[in-house]
Amino acid sequence: MAASQFSAAPCAPHVSLPALPHPMANPGYGKRSAPSQLPGTESDFAHLPPREASIAAYIDQLPDGADISVKTMAKVLPYGQCALRTALNRLQDAGHLRRGSECVAHDEVLLWVTRTFFSRTARDDEWWAAFTRGDVPPEQRQHPTRSRAFVLLAALGRTAPTLTLSAADCTALEPQVTAWFERGATAAELLHALTDGLPTPVHHAAALVRRRLTDKMPPERVAPAQQRTVLRTLECSECRAPGHAEALIGGRCGPCRGNPVDTPTGPAGTVPPTGVRSRMSEVRAAMTPRSERR
Repeated sequence: MAASQFSAAPCAPHVSLPALPHPMANPGYGKRSAPSQLPGTESDFAHLPPREASIAAYIDQLPDGADISVKTMAKVLPYGQCALRTALNRLQDAGHLRRGSECVAHDEVLLWVTRTFFSRTARDDEWWAAFTRGDVPPEQRQHPTRSRAFVLLAALGRTAPTLTLSAADCTALEPQVTAWFERGATAAELLHALTDGLPTPVHHAAALVRRRLTDKMPPERVAPAQQRTVLRTLECSECRAPGHAEALIGGRCGPCRGNPVDTPTGPAGTVPPTGVRSRMSEVRAAMTPRSERR
């Protein structure tokens, strides 16, 4: 991707997508959109420096679950890992991003999962603290402007020129591609299924893609057990230490801000920051396996 695509003014949030779909993180990881965001406008990131504004605009248009680690983004954006790490820290300082972990309870196990929360709407520390406690009510999920399925279809012509699709074709075929992703298919598997052994010539690209999506649909995967988030904690943007959100100002803990005594204990009834993981270990040890339940 040309670097010039990212040198626009901060008020231009629409950054061109790569030729291929952005890599997705492993299930349960990657970008997570914070709830209750305002509709997107051209001035969402105008308060940020140009580099941070372009990176924020790029992350904003990615679907949930996209891999936004510095290593992955350095492969698709014209910035190195050090520059991206600095930019993400500045986005955290500006209230657009928070990194931390959630404890997810399955039927028999408790699992810590790394989360990276992104908000197009800049949030203050008080809002992030409420979000960490679960006090911010989630809104009905809104589909991104360009879903992962739509992006793959729109880029299909770059892999196989004879399969170039119109915007209307992409919209019509989007549900079928989404069904593939819901069954666990990867972008690489989809591209192989759609482009391998193409006939010559291709008379109707959309019809051929629709037929292959139907005939080669993978089997349904077994639905995972219902997940329930029971604990959430955010981490300092500098030392990465977990802690109560109330103790993080601008995403940084008291010691990293030069104030070692600034370590609030959090709301009544919460587990102290240093005891979160040990407490969860105690809870995990007390759980009875399903096989022994009567």
